[in-house]
Amino acid sequence: MASMLKMSRTRLVFIVVTFIVLVAAVAWRSGFHVTKAADTTKGGPPPVPVTTAIVKAQDIPTYLSGIGSVSPLYAVTIKARVDGQLDKVLFSEGQDVKAGTVLAQIDPRPLQAQLELAQAQQARDAAQLKNGMMDLERYTTLWKQDSIAQQTLATQQATVDQLKATVQADQATIDNAKVQLDYTTIRAPISGRTGVRLVDPGNIVRAADNIGIVSINQIDPIAVVFTLPEDRFQDINRAMREHGRTALEVQAFAREDNTLLGTGKLMLVNNQIDTTTGTVQLKAQFANGPHKLWPGQYVNVHLMMGTRSQAVTVPASVVQRGPNGLFAYVVNADETAAVRPIRVGPIQDGTAIIEEGLEAGIRVVSDGQYKLKPGVKVAEVKPADAAPGKGAGKDKARKDAAKKAAPE
Repeated sequence: MASMLKMSRTRLVFIVVTFIVLVAAVAWRSGFHVTKAADTTKGGPPPVPVTTAIVKAQDIPTYLSGIGSVSPLYAVTIKARVDGQLDKVLFSEGQDVKAGTVLAQIDPRPLQAQLELAQAQQARDAAQLKNGMMDLERYTTLWKQDSIAQQTLATQQATVDQLKATVQADQATIDNAKVQLDYTTIRAPISGRTGVRLVDPGNIVRAADNIGIVSINQIDPIAVVFTLPEDRFQDINRAMREHGRTALEVQAFAREDNTLLGTGKLMLVNNQIDTTTGTVQLKAQFANGPHKLWPGQYVNVHLMMGTRSQAVTVPASVVQRGPNGLFAYVVNADETAAVRPIRVGPIQDGTAIIEEGLEAGIRVVSDGQYKLKPGVKVAEVKPADAAPGKGAGKDKARKDAAKKAAPE
């Protein structure tokens, strides 16, 4: 019994000693790691990887962006101006025609007959006038010989004047008949491209018909109508005074891929602002030989306002927004980051114009700002070192952020 108690005590002592050793080992290991962490802290945090850019001074063309629609420079619906049967259609759908080209022919015979009737009426009245003038000449001679009364002479003079007026009226009737007859030949009033034929030969057409025969759109040159915010009107007005209205360049781009479709000139700033939309309407004219612009097409429009000479510029991703406004991270000579308040001008094509706060030659952070704090060390990372597939997404995010950061 005593030996069993002795063995139990020995086992208990062994367990207690083992526990103490394990606790000591864990405590020593924890102390080692704490010491190592402290040593690391004494060396400072590791540098934050960033991408930087140099602030530049360069000439920057500035523009205002809007959305516009392409419309014909001139558009005409060809309609009959007299009633009659459509005899001939002399154009093809989609044909380019010149001004004066004969497009269609209405049966001219009824109007030709009216013209001939008016001419015959004039010939009859002209003969009566000739006879009346001969009588007037004879009455004048007899009155001078005191052979007739003056009243007879006056009556004959009135008859001659009346016949002269009748002949003049006949001539007006003839002129009108000629015009109506000319209307039976339908010509293109402008140069352009024909659309769908709306009436086939053999149909009766009338001047009162709402539907025409065909429409013609002038597509070379062509027009683009677009709108800009009303608060940009004074900028546009200033640019027109400085450069002249038709000297302002307008560029049209495809909506889907932003391909340049054409370059034209500003022709019109509308004479009033649309109060319902808060926009002003503008119109530009484009040469359109390759037919890249087409009526009804929507396009992105840039109204070129001029060139900012030696403007201070940075990539748009440099611009950051904080509680106190816009700022940028500047890299000091000791590779630490510092916050610099800035005032931003226009942001376009991924480039921001800095009105105040930065100078050319300064190094600024263009990517990686979300990890930065003032005074933190930075380390340059080349864009090629970034993970594949992430660049495009970051690029888009930066551009979106820059747009939001741009001052209104």
